[in-house]
Amino acid sequence: MAERDTRNMRDTRNARKATAPATDAAPATEVAAALREAVRGEVDFGAAARALTTMDASNYRRVPVGVVAPRDAADVAAALAVCRTYGVPVVPRGAGTSIAGNATGLGVVLDLTRHLRSIVSVDPAARTAVVQPGVVLDALREAARPYGLTFGPDPSTHSRCTLGGMIGNNSCGAHSVAWGTTADNVHELSVTTYGGAALRLGRGWDGAPAGVRELVEGHLAPLRTGFPAGLPRRISGYALDALLPEAGTDLARAFCGSEGTLGVVTEATVRLVESPPARALAVLGYPDESAAAEAAAGLLPYGPLTVEGMSEDLVRVRGDGGHGLPRGGAWLFVETGGATPGEARAAATAILRAADALDGTVVADPAGQRALWRVREDAAGTATRMPDDTEAWPGWEDCAVPPARLGAYLRDFRALLADHGLRGTPYGHFGDGCIHVRIDFDLLTDDGVGRFRRFSEEVASLVVAHGGSLSGEHGDGLARSELLPRMYGDELVGLFGRFKDLWDPAGGMNPGVLARPARLDENLRFAVLPRERVEVAFGYPHDGPGGGDFSAAVRRCVGVAKCRVGGPGPGAGAGSGQGSGAGSQQGSGQGSGPGVMCPSFRATGEEQHSTRGRARLLHEMLAGEVVTDGWRSTEVRDALDLCLSCKGCRSDCPVGVDMATYKAEFLHHHYAGRLRPAAHYAMGLLPRWLRLAAPFARVLNAAARVPPLASLAKRLGGIAPERTIPRLAPEPFGRWLGRHLKARTEVFARSRSAVLWPDTFTEYLTPSVGRAAVRVFEAAGVGVVAAPQGGRVCCGLTYVSTGQLDRARTVMRRTLDLMEPLLDAGLPVVVLEPSCAGALTTDLPELLGDDPRAARLAASVRTFAQALEECAPGWRPPRLDRPVTGQTHCHQHAVLGDAADRRLRERAGLTGELSGGCCGLAGNFGFERGHYDVSVACAEDQLLPSVRAAGKGTEILADGFSCRTQLAQLGGHRARHLAEVLSEALKERKPPEKSTERPAERR
Repeated sequence: MAERDTRNMRDTRNARKATAPATDAAPATEVAAALREAVRGEVDFGAAARALTTMDASNYRRVPVGVVAPRDAADVAAALAVCRTYGVPVVPRGAGTSIAGNATGLGVVLDLTRHLRSIVSVDPAARTAVVQPGVVLDALREAARPYGLTFGPDPSTHSRCTLGGMIGNNSCGAHSVAWGTTADNVHELSVTTYGGAALRLGRGWDGAPAGVRELVEGHLAPLRTGFPAGLPRRISGYALDALLPEAGTDLARAFCGSEGTLGVVTEATVRLVESPPARALAVLGYPDESAAAEAAAGLLPYGPLTVEGMSEDLVRVRGDGGHGLPRGGAWLFVETGGATPGEARAAATAILRAADALDGTVVADPAGQRALWRVREDAAGTATRMPDDTEAWPGWEDCAVPPARLGAYLRDFRALLADHGLRGTPYGHFGDGCIHVRIDFDLLTDDGVGRFRRFSEEVASLVVAHGGSLSGEHGDGLARSELLPRMYGDELVGLFGRFKDLWDPAGGMNPGVLARPARLDENLRFAVLPRERVEVAFGYPHDGPGGGDFSAAVRRCVGVAKCRVGGPGPGAGAGSGQGSGAGSQQGSGQGSGPGVMCPSFRATGEEQHSTRGRARLLHEMLAGEVVTDGWRSTEVRDALDLCLSCKGCRSDCPVGVDMATYKAEFLHHHYAGRLRPAAHYAMGLLPRWLRLAAPFARVLNAAARVPPLASLAKRLGGIAPERTIPRLAPEPFGRWLGRHLKARTEVFARSRSAVLWPDTFTEYLTPSVGRAAVRVFEAAGVGVVAAPQGGRVCCGLTYVSTGQLDRARTVMRRTLDLMEPLLDAGLPVVVLEPSCAGALTTDLPELLGDDPRAARLAASVRTFAQALEECAPGWRPPRLDRPVTGQTHCHQHAVLGDAADRRLRERAGLTGELSGGCCGLAGNFGFERGHYDVSVACAEDQLLPSVRAAGKGTEILADGFSCRTQLAQLGGHRARHLAEVLSEALKERKPPEKSTERPAERR
């Protein structure tokens, strides 16, 4: 099957026009050799590096010949010199989250995020900072915070976007009504041109390439009259009007927004602004988005920090019930600041009173504000899915009109969408007249692409008719550069071309963008994907019409790059942004509690170890042009090797990319008919081996403590030599439970009974967890029912995580056969191990979608806390009154949720928050040879620091076997399942009084 699908991918690729991966000037190998000779940084012309930089967060795709990560400004100059010699174009790039296509690879991509990410200095007296282009915005804001300062522009990708990318796109963010665009906050720039000139740009003509001054002074009339007035968000085209004498001849400002087409920023001096220590949020509800838009401009005289807007269709896309928003069909988020919380709240209250809103509220609580802002910040991801799960794209993403015209524009825009039979969910910076929208373009068929072009042309004319700018934030790129004559006319666009040529006469910097643009319907990233469906094992129920479309699953990744937030490892902050010529967009987590995604990127800082990087490689695998071996690809295999299958992206990614499932799918095909790694046989078949080993537990435990025997076993099993083999329980949990139930005399009502799932880890490794759960359930008046044939039912987790999906389905079908009588009885199924609960909830129905019993079992699964809440709602747990630390299991965060656990801990007097992230052991991952260092780095990200910081007497909670094992092996910490903690407390307390609280009264 894998061979056939690989051939199909190749045939599809050969039937389409492919983007040439090499230049006409010289062979790629020759260019690579010259770069390696000249540059001290990394030079990578391999398939994986090229595949990772073919796309940004737009609809576009261009294939580079290679990637260079320069170490400093001298390296940038050396790389440009080589590219100039060989006639190879250059694109500066960072996080690659542009939605206009201006950060797509072409020629040589300069990755400015790996090394050029230093904050050179912060001068609080002058309110300036000197930064390199790869500095992540949040890193700069954190450095400025002790002085009460911040960098004003704040795209929603502030956790990963870089200053270089913000300069390249003249990025803005929500606070631009108060602090302006990036161009308003740049003082000086150090720039290296494709021709090799090192320039220092600021106010005045010093540093201007020859001929620029003459160009401006010779065309003052069109420059004074050709730019629309009253536009705080005019990002389109080159800012030649910043060079007019009445504008102060600001070369640095004119360079901002040039999208990597003029040169490469190697250092920037930026302005800092005072950050109000207290914030409040006025949330105003209006009947519809036009009413909200018309009200926005009237709030600007009150001096707000933000005036953000969104309509109800965006909330419907999220499916979250509105997050407590006031009544209305659209809302404005108006943030105010002050020296004290009272001052900030008073300013927000004044706006609430002055606003002619349908409804409104003031939110002063920081947690409440974060929850509301998350609705807005998730928009770039959540808006890519319509309520019926169809896809929406950023083809017309961020135009801007004068704020006073926004309401009228939105009405006309909605009418134009309807005329073309399209849908979209507008939201954005209403106070600046800037609108974001994802539209359900059909970019997979010729007819759909034709409609995309026609709509783009008509909406461009509509924006111009309202006095607006085609781009209000993210640049023109490949998406809008072709349309610039509609906004500026031929004369001014001709001046843009001459301006570009004076900086870059060889045309080597980011060709096809702004000057002499590519067509907006060329280079679409969807064109290279297979037209026929790829045969897959999982159901992918929400991808493609009727589900089951793996290409649609991979298309979920739109590149907003929330997965690229750096951690404390070697890549901290690396890749968390955009170099010159890249843009910025939104993204924020959706899971309960602290986030998880993406632990491997946080450990390594490498793009290929991010969720997005892996999705890009899968995209290129399906395309078959750069990654040519289909399911046999070593590039994809190596990138997925460090995926922990934590499922964090399933909840934290704004578009729900599920890399754990994609990894299992890939491994299933990659190893079809081939020898697998030893760890797949040792740990993938773990339930079978443990069942066979159980009778010999004592002998095997003793043997595992003999170093030569343990070393041999680990070598044969593909286990990391640094790991200690876990001890087998002398008595499996199922055997104990059978004896216990046989001796039990109590009779429990059916409505207060639950099946206790005998997961492999509880059954053979930690039966103490199962025994504790039974004691707690019985103390709560909940009867425990044993699953049939203890030790024979299995969720299939280890088979899935190693990609042995045929075996997984066999095991799962046997489980369904055994569980069917209990399913018919309608009893909840309590699963103590979160990873097994996650597998039953997600993997089971997605692998056995043809068996209705799979969905029934998945719907029956409950966590320990959920079962207590459901079966014994009035039970009062013992009071422990102590702090807790530890970790919410990543699968519980991503799939199951921990709200019931939080309530149970609160009722038991267990105070404090558990950390997010992943423990790093993650089932088989941390035990596999070659994964130990990354496993430790993941644990050191959040889990181990939180445990070390805990005070004396703090209870360490970890419901997952992997989490407990990691804590024990790396730090000697004794962590326990919540059931064990409550069970121990039950032994120490008097019998509790029965609660008279009725279920309906319980919160």
